[in-house]
Amino acid sequence: MKVLHTSDWHLGQSFYEHDRSEEHQLFLDWLCDALVEQQVDVLLISGDIFHTATPPASAEKQLYTFIQKASQLCPQLHIILIAGNHDSANRIETAKPLLTLFNTHVIGRFNKQAPEQVVIDLPIAAQHMHVVAMPFLRSADLPKPLADEFDYQTGVQLAYQHALSTIGEVKGPIVLMGHLHAKGGTISEDSERNLNIGGFDAVSAGVFGEQFDYVALGHLHKAQTVAKQSAIRYSGTPLPMSFSERNYKHQVLLAEFNEQGLVDVNPLYVPRFKDVLYIPEDGAKRLAELCEAIAAQDFSKFDSAPYVRLKLSAAETNSRFRAEIDEALKGKDIKFCGIERVSKGAAASEWLFEDLGKVESLSPNTLLDIAYREIEPEQEKAPATLHEKLAEVIASMEE
Repeated sequence: MKVLHTSDWHLGQSFYEHDRSEEHQLFLDWLCDALVEQQVDVLLISGDIFHTATPPASAEKQLYTFIQKASQLCPQLHIILIAGNHDSANRIETAKPLLTLFNTHVIGRFNKQAPEQVVIDLPIAAQHMHVVAMPFLRSADLPKPLADEFDYQTGVQLAYQHALSTIGEVKGPIVLMGHLHAKGGTISEDSERNLNIGGFDAVSAGVFGEQFDYVALGHLHKAQTVAKQSAIRYSGTPLPMSFSERNYKHQVLLAEFNEQGLVDVNPLYVPRFKDVLYIPEDGAKRLAELCEAIAAQDFSKFDSAPYVRLKLSAAETNSRFRAEIDEALKGKDIKFCGIERVSKGAAASEWLFEDLGKVESLSPNTLLDIAYREIEPEQEKAPATLHEKLAEVIASMEE
């Protein structure tokens, strides 16, 4: 049995006011080809199908046209999609009766009074698979424990427990879906700046229990495993959602199962349909140097006009910088995405904040120095008094 896991399509997203429908269509066409080539049995879409709760009609048409095409090309295919925090639970379920005609299951909201509704039993040839299609969970959706103070993680754990308890006789592998932030997951600076989803806490991998063969997650945009468990994974986005994601290896995940459980998981890398460029790639430049770098760049080598964002040194004093940059860009086949004014300290720490997972490798004192350079670019280190205060705070937390 072959399962293809993807998430966070964000159909309808504009990238710095540039329409992305062509990129998304190229991805969907590529995905259809992958489904056929790999002879996939189940396609899991783990939330954030759309970029907003009220997507444009063109984005909804893209989704439904894709489902129709995929079903025609792969008659054996089951499609399961869940709502993410960007999706409207009600809106995404509107087409549910029609989509069942295409072997497509849609779960917009978890009903704590009927947890069995998120459990989907799939007959696949002569085999069987159970899928717990858990959508994004809001506090109001969660079952409450009988004792102890309620917290979000406990509620999520109970939701999975209650759903799993309705399976009854286990006839094959169990796959869990979810749209949440699992602790330890690497986030991108721009698209997921808030560590919580609308104020909801990150949860530990323990919420999934032990009765599963694979966990197909959405929300975090970088493909990764969770808690060093190869069977708990984020597929990540198929397209970069921000400049901080430009170096991600965007992918979908192909998981293979037999009747006993998970056999293997392999990435299928998504082609980059439109390049995402910083000029310069590292640091920032004064105006004259930046204009020279623009002139030196051969944009004609790209198959499609790339997204380009410029980084101008904050030390630049020429008030006419925008007019000179506009002149340098004249006639260039690009999608212009603005100008960043970058301080010396910000340029030096940019490598860190493009992937906040790197924060874990640094000491609190080093992080304090980096933060201080953001506001005082000429200072290499924070004052000793601040380091002393930090030491006091750390000591009080350890008491």
